[in-house]
Amino acid sequence: MRSPGFDDAERRNAETLFDLALAEDLGQAGDVTAYLTIPAKARGSARLVSRSDGVVSGLPVVSLLAARFELGFSQSEGREDGDRVSGGCEFARVSGSMRSLLAWERTALNFLQRLSGIATLTARFVAEVAGTKATILDTRKTTPGWRALEKYAVRCGGGRNHRFGLYDAVLIKDNHLAWLATGADPIGAAVASARAHAPTGMIIEIEVDTLEGLDRALACRPDVILVDNFDPDRLAEAVRRRDAKAPRVDLEASGGVTLAGVAALARTGVDRISVGALTHSAPALDIGLDFDQALQS
Repeated sequence: MRSPGFDDAERRNAETLFDLALAEDLGQAGDVTAYLTIPAKARGSARLVSRSDGVVSGLPVVSLLAARFELGFSQSEGREDGDRVSGGCEFARVSGSMRSLLAWERTALNFLQRLSGIATLTARFVAEVAGTKATILDTRKTTPGWRALEKYAVRCGGGRNHRFGLYDAVLIKDNHLAWLATGADPIGAAVASARAHAPTGMIIEIEVDTLEGLDRALACRPDVILVDNFDPDRLAEAVRRRDAKAPRVDLEASGGVTLAGVAALARTGVDRISVGALTHSAPALDIGLDFDQALQS
């Protein structure tokens, strides 16, 4: 797929993280090894190369970081975020001061490997549910401070974003219902209160973990019902009940979703599958920076 678009939210997130990342890597002294071994006027160029197959995400991020170091950065022709790459594939070049290149290298690779790893894992989940109606979504289980970028990487891999935070959608979960359980109908009370007070157009979703809870939630007609930790058989029954009672309500499966099991969940006819592993367990994609020449000063 092609890039999902890198907007102001991702740019702001990246710039904030650059300040933290460079402070911890360079400290007050900077790259002492480069200062002691590389002449101040030395220049060079290098290539970003994938060491393994995957999906690229983070090229606009490392381009922004290159600008901080006054480095030239160019993506290889036709390459952009969301592209699949194979081992040995070159997808960008960077050039300029050798001292700056060496200071830029590790932080740039940290961003690129992390985001590409998320995009790659997301693409694998999306491929597993191909041919079904199910959409793969992320969760709020993101690295603190990295949420906008990590959710961008999910989109690069073909997934969709769930709510960004507690502020942009209603999701009534088990602990909300536990507090409301002193009443006769906590599910009904929660949905009614949310519907009465939520801003116009805000999604209202409620989590249930039993078929009995599902039936009560279906009667309330929220926008989405999240069925937590249902196996495929129970999930198929949940879809059957939804189709019979409230076909316009979306069903979302969640809870311990794995790559090995996601296809079985999708085949039940569920609309959405949210996967915390996309962001909390994605391995980094192996990407290297290969220096290829010294430039004349």
